[in-house]
Amino acid sequence: MKYSELINSGASPTEIQSFLVDSELVPITIRIPRTLRDSAKEAASLKGMNFTSFIKGLMIEELSRKG
Repeated sequence: MKYSELINSGASPTEIQSFLVDSELVPITIRIPRTLRDSAKEAASLKGMNFTSFIKGLMIEELSRKG
């Protein structure tokens, strides 16, 4: 199943979150401004998280939001 099919089926936010995290891990490379990266690392640290967990959490939150 694809993400778009899940959305179109009317899945709940919990079902969407489960879909997003229940898969193998893959490496990615993105280019962002250093200040954005440093700020995100600092924000993650303030929440007791590492950078990767912080970014994954934001992506999951955005992708599982209704509307």
